[in-house]
Amino acid sequence: MNKQLIFDAHLDLAMNAIEWNRDLTRPLDEIRMKETHLKDKNDRGRGTVCLPELRKGRVGLVVATQLSRVNAGGGSLPGSSWNSPQQAWAMTQAQLAWYREMEAMGEMIQILNVEQLDAHLQLWKDDTIPDDKKPVGYILSLEGADSLVDISYLHKAYAYGLRAAGISHFAHGRYAPGTKLTGPLTPKGVELVKEMGKLNLILDITHLTDEGFDQVMDLYQGPVWASHHNVRKLVPTQRQLTDEQIKTLIERGAVIGGMLDCWALDIRFIDMVSDPWQLDIRLEKLVDHWDHICQIAGNSLHVAIGSDLDGNFGTEQSPWDMNSIADLQKYHEILLRRGYTEEDVENIFHGNWIRFLRKAWKAHPGLPEGKET
Repeated sequence: MNKQLIFDAHLDLAMNAIEWNRDLTRPLDEIRMKETHLKDKNDRGRGTVCLPELRKGRVGLVVATQLSRVNAGGGSLPGSSWNSPQQAWAMTQAQLAWYREMEAMGEMIQILNVEQLDAHLQLWKDDTIPDDKKPVGYILSLEGADSLVDISYLHKAYAYGLRAAGISHFAHGRYAPGTKLTGPLTPKGVELVKEMGKLNLILDITHLTDEGFDQVMDLYQGPVWASHHNVRKLVPTQRQLTDEQIKTLIERGAVIGGMLDCWALDIRFIDMVSDPWQLDIRLEKLVDHWDHICQIAGNSLHVAIGSDLDGNFGTEQSPWDMNSIADLQKYHEILLRRGYTEEDVENIFHGNWIRFLRKAWKAHPGLPEGKET
């Protein structure tokens, strides 16, 4: 069975490179070996993502994040969390510098508009070039807006190629409360959403509170997606989408990326306690979530992949039948066995995200001549 192109809409590549100190250009076994004796993070030696594994799995397109939060008096959070907006902004710029270095090496290429998207798709269709010689295309996204010191920084970020952004992450954000919390956007958050509309940025509703979700859907008329979200009916926590939220997203033409963190797949899983193998949490578990959304939509046009792999977790918190991100290709056989067609597989693997981007970017072409640095 030929491998189809995969578009993964949520990977924290730069966070792993800069804060986890992982050289993502190297083979996965080498990265794991270097971390064998490190104990500073729970997922040391268990990473699943690197550029060679992306190419091995034909994950030729990704949404790659900048991620940097501001502490809000509730103590330090795992990952990128800082004590001032200026520090958080500086970290996003370090992450941006890493993406630029990957571009300079030919490892990655930033995608800003429809023309560049189509050219990149043609490259990955070219069988005369081995996949391991092709750059991984990336759309730059900001996960949580804390690092934007003020609204003017949104324009700075757009100028260097930011094309999607979420308002919140975890804890009490400067622009909106996030996962496990309640409440609406802050006044600055309302202002930020309106400014995003002027730039036609893709607004990522992931990590919003229920109140924030409703508020954003009323406020924002531009393109919206849920980059990495599963279904609350199956995993009844605030982090997942309700049926009503799913219906609203479908009505807006959104796409919902399924994520592979075990606690988002199975309510029995407790992070840093449970074992995926003991609970028999497999890759197929995500298909249950996709099925639920497809039944609401009546088609396969609104589900896709937003794996969140290596987003503060590794194999200890991933389906047990997955060793690396290259194993996303296993979904081809799994989906066919579950009754999906080849067309459905193509939709889920890449077609839905690409259709979404074409529609969003044709309405607002962005920077056709390239980007500022």
